[in-house]
Amino acid sequence: MPTTLDQRLLAARAASPSYPEVGATRDARLPAGYAHLRRRIHLGHGPEVLERAGRHVLGWGSQLGTGFAVHPHAPAEPGATVLIRLSLPGTRRPRLVIPCRVVWTVDEPDRIGFAYGTLPGHPECGEEAFLVSMDGDGEVWFEVTAFSRLAAWYARLGRPVAVLCQYLAIERYLTAVAAAVR
Repeated sequence: MPTTLDQRLLAARAASPSYPEVGATRDARLPAGYAHLRRRIHLGHGPEVLERAGRHVLGWGSQLGTGFAVHPHAPAEPGATVLIRLSLPGTRRPRLVIPCRVVWTVDEPDRIGFAYGTLPGHPECGEEAFLVSMDGDGEVWFEVTAFSRLAAWYARLGRPVAVLCQYLAIERYLTAVAAAVR
């Protein structure tokens, strides 16, 4: 017997992304008409740090380390649909279930990561990318890039809180990945 979570996952798999610029975080220029956010943190030096951080990111470590749950939990792959769940402190059941689809992944000698895009039912409309990269000097960085607009009525109504929540989540993503490679 399917659970409500399984039913929501089936519905999300059947849905199309809620924005037309699918994959735009792969490029340096983000689409107009959205809020843009880029944040990065230095992780260390060398291929071992890149590999360790990259595997952590592809395994949804930035989200899991921030307190989100990912259903179903499997490494990020292009086309995978997931429900990112957030429970409020002191509760057992998820209070916010956010449908997303992995729109691209990269696994190269100097870059490892992925991006997911929003699906109908997500409080925002847009895309977030999570990329670990190594520069020419061997320094390893983790960067989160996003473009988004508030989509749900409750997010638009509480715009200042919604914007703050996104900023705080991204800061926590950065901290979670940095902590995982130390």
